[in-house]
Amino acid sequence: MELARLREAAGWSLTELAEKTTYDRSYLLKLEKGEKLGSLNAMAALDKAYDTGRHLQNLWELAKQEVVPDRFRRFMALEAQATVRQTYSVSTVPGLLQTQAYATEVLSLQRLTEEELAEQVAYRMSRQLLIYGDSPQHFRALLDEAVLRRGARDPKVWREQLERLIEDAQRPNITIQVVPFSSGLHNLMGGSLTLLWLPGGKTVAWTESSYSGDLFEEYADVEHLKLSYDLLRDAALSPAASLDLIRQAMEDSTSCSAPSQT
Repeated sequence: MELARLREAAGWSLTELAEKTTYDRSYLLKLEKGEKLGSLNAMAALDKAYDTGRHLQNLWELAKQEVVPDRFRRFMALEAQATVRQTYSVSTVPGLLQTQAYATEVLSLQRLTEEELAEQVAYRMSRQLLIYGDSPQHFRALLDEAVLRRGARDPKVWREQLERLIEDAQRPNITIQVVPFSSGLHNLMGGSLTLLWLPGGKTVAWTESSYSGDLFEEYADVEHLKLSYDLLRDAALSPAASLDLIRQAMEDSTSCSAPSQT
């Protein structure tokens, strides 16, 4: 409704707005009718066209919450407050460290419509401001070795993702450690875990499997998960050794995809 109001107030047709923003007329119509969420970049272009500062971008931040399950909304509210984030990922690169192409391949496995997929990817990319923004969280990511051994289907997408991990591992606010297969069985093999350290000393935990997620805020539950995380971190490779392993995975990926010389 606000998108339509602004355009009508400006006296522009959809065709004229398309010329001013370079976005397709049919795409802009879907935004105005609420059939498509769009992306933060699209809202920035519209804010520029209408000279509305960050008005539409701020509305988009609110609207995007409607594309995620209810159980995740409380977690979203808490993660925006967190100063420290600790994550263990059992099978895929954590969402905050994913490239857009890798995220698209991962999310496409959910058999979403084209529009739903675009919205989910845009939402995932926007959350990365938590660790790349002006006041980034300190982020420690424990990656199961399986994350490095099961790459994307497209070799180019996978190499780009590994390059991103190598770059991120050298950022001052990001620590990446690999949990090698040789460390054996552990208590977090059933899924992924995220711990959020909030101002005031409180910590909450989010556990996730392929089809469900649960938020834990009770002290006893969180302490149990924190202990499991600490034990797993002790079993992980050092940050330096982990970076070497990621680089090795990068080399293996490149050599495997190289054309045959025969």
